[in-house]
Amino acid sequence: MKKLTLENIAKCTGGTYVGDVGLLQNEITGVEKDSRLIKKGFLYLPFVGAKVDGHDFIPQVFEKGALATLSEKELENPAGPYILVASVAQALKDLAEFYRNTLDCKIIGISGSVGKTSTKEMIASVLAEKYDVLKTEGNYNNEIGMPLTILKIREHHEIAVIEMGISDFEEMHRLAKVSRPDVCVITNIGTCHLENLGDRDGVFRAKTEMFDYAQEDCFVVLNGDDDRLVQVKNVHGNEPIFFGIETEQKVKAISYQTNGILGTEVTINYQGEEFTTVIPIPGYHMIYNAMAALCIGKHFGMSFQEIDAGIRKLKAISGRNRIFEKDGFIVIDDCYNANPMSMEASLKVLSNAKGRTVAILGDMFELGKDEEALHYHVGRIAARENINLVICIGNLAKKIAEGAKTGKCSVLYFESKDAFIKEMKELLKKGDTILIKASNGMRFKELVEVLEG
Repeated sequence: MKKLTLENIAKCTGGTYVGDVGLLQNEITGVEKDSRLIKKGFLYLPFVGAKVDGHDFIPQVFEKGALATLSEKELENPAGPYILVASVAQALKDLAEFYRNTLDCKIIGISGSVGKTSTKEMIASVLAEKYDVLKTEGNYNNEIGMPLTILKIREHHEIAVIEMGISDFEEMHRLAKVSRPDVCVITNIGTCHLENLGDRDGVFRAKTEMFDYAQEDCFVVLNGDDDRLVQVKNVHGNEPIFFGIETEQKVKAISYQTNGILGTEVTINYQGEEFTTVIPIPGYHMIYNAMAALCIGKHFGMSFQEIDAGIRKLKAISGRNRIFEKDGFIVIDDCYNANPMSMEASLKVLSNAKGRTVAILGDMFELGKDEEALHYHVGRIAARENINLVICIGNLAKKIAEGAKTGKCSVLYFESKDAFIKEMKELLKKGDTILIKASNGMRFKELVEVLEG
């Protein structure tokens, strides 16, 4: 990895190098925190977790060919060199920041309360039609995952699409200081992480911390239908480009037709030019993602034809609006995470399905003092969308059930997944379209696995 010699790693992390000085000018070939994934020439990051201390695996990583390891402890007779640091977590950010400053690769930072991952996937799918693209994988969007993603960029990559997730003030500052985005995208400002951020104004302040470390010539793409984001007039003197459906913006969806759970055909006015495409993943919210991707694609000099091809090739990932058929059921697997905005979007998708609609909904976490009212509101949305059967699981989901009972839908409540699974076969019928959604901590992936067989 360019310029990541052991000497430079020690300097940029403020660490002390211990070992053979003859290796100081050797460059590492990769960085990994999982000892099982270490390869020859890698740098190992021994994090200390609640149950496992990564330092215990240092002997094994040297056996696998690691060039060096970081360490928060002085090591006795290690099989290779190590860099003693006060904090592996901070050293990782320092290392990624140093490495980012050596790169020619353009970096797109994506944040927002809802839709970060689906927008990231859409933008990456479009850009891949013309460029060599790296994107955030899985849930690597926090203060450990995002720096690790930066450290996966190689010289052949032209653009990196980086997801940036936060739950508190100053987190975005730390992420943006590492990534120094050339392009900033914010999808929306919603009601999530309210335990720390208080209200939507707090969410807005925290998300827009990204701008403080953006490049001076940054390109900023924002949802113009969001009443908080439209307050942003410029970033480092650069006027944002806004996209919208409900408001008049330079980039606006002027018509769209749903194909149910098969997706949406949409025509977008892009600064006076019309662009039509088909989004293969369902949901009104996916139109916003397509507009953001269109803005990014045009910024990087892509043709409408290339952008259209990238949108049409978009594929869903597990746990995020993935649709599959099994044993006569159609399942919408959106179990990775949930907040009130994403619940509403998913319920709207479900309402477009043919046949009986079933929503299996669980608790949403980190909603603060209004958590019960917000769960009740989700139930009201399910009722408004005329979902046929609403199945609620979890302590907070009782409030979803109460809200759903205000409409005509049938409502069932279970305290646990196990209790529901025992009755699942009797409750679900062939021909049903089933939405599965809750916060990740509810582990609704287990329900998806049962249905997948």
